[in-house]
Amino acid sequence: MEVRNLHHSYGRRSVLRGINLGLPPGAVAGIVGENGAGKTTLLRILAGELSPDRGTVHHNGGFGYCPQAAVLNDALTIRQHLNYFKVAHGLSDLRRAEEIMEALQFSEYADERAGVLSGGTRQKVNLTLALMHDPQTLLLDEPYQGFDWETYRRFWELTARLREAGRAILVVSHLAYDAERLDVLWRLEDGLLHDRAMENTA
Repeated sequence: MEVRNLHHSYGRRSVLRGINLGLPPGAVAGIVGENGAGKTTLLRILAGELSPDRGTVHHNGGFGYCPQAAVLNDALTIRQHLNYFKVAHGLSDLRRAEEIMEALQFSEYADERAGVLSGGTRQKVNLTLALMHDPQTLLLDEPYQGFDWETYRRFWELTARLREAGRAILVVSHLAYDAERLDVLWRLEDGLLHDRAMENTA
């Protein structure tokens, strides 16, 4: 993924003021920032949900987007959600989704309605829907919100396997809990990205 000179404003409030970033295959990057810094706005632009005022986003291959809030239909089961996304992505089977569910250890909930799931399990579904078509680039907004420690650990094990497979991963969070797991960590402040690694070694 290549991002060049992204700008976006809400009325007179400038949120993004020239964002540039590159995410090569096999890279795991993070963006941190205070609430209201523009992290979700940036992700929505990267995912194509929102058009920037100016600038470009180029994806080399497909991408998966895991928003912070799981967008699930409470009346549908997990399996029904997976089948809908299978059709949307033109997949021949659910093998990849089932592998992710096994990795996050919630396969036994496949026939449960989304409305009865805990927050952590809903987030697992959210993540599975973003990954099930095996995209080249993953855009993850607070992806482990609501996870217990064991699921959090499995999330990073899954991320390591995706990195080995050459997938590019961008994790956005309001706190830098996982800096040691990342190849690069940016801080979004005043509408610009600042390289935390470079700052810390200066």
